[in-house]
Amino acid sequence: MRVTLERQNDAVHFVARTEAGGVVPIDGSPKVGGQGLGARPMELLLAGLGGCSGIDVVSILTKQREPVTGMTITVEAEREPDQEPALFRKIHVHFAVRGPREEANVARAVELSMAKYCSVARILERGASISWTHVLEGAPA
Repeated sequence: MRVTLERQNDAVHFVARTEAGGVVPIDGSPKVGGQGLGARPMELLLAGLGGCSGIDVVSILTKQREPVTGMTITVEAEREPDQEPALFRKIHVHFAVRGPREEANVARAVELSMAKYCSVARILERGASISWTHVLEGAPA
């Protein structure tokens, strides 16, 4: 796996290009010269967690023949106050899933991803506590 970053300006704006063809703009906070031209690196870690777990949940539910018609994943985190570097100390992931019929299957898919399969969660849990919740939106009555 390889990612290449190329500086884009005289400040701290970069563009990352992945081996698979993805392109991600990255910028620092205004405190270090960032200009809002991309995601901050710590935001990308949270996006990676959401993406990794979302892929797992869709895959698990698809194997259970539970149709996923939509999903919104919200990842919120707290960082260590007054520390340099300021690592994550708490992370919460909320899954809002649309389509499946059985809430228990959604709960199990989320649990399997967050507690077992998601590689990004496995890395981040070494320094932060990670919690998760889910809701099945539009479930048939």
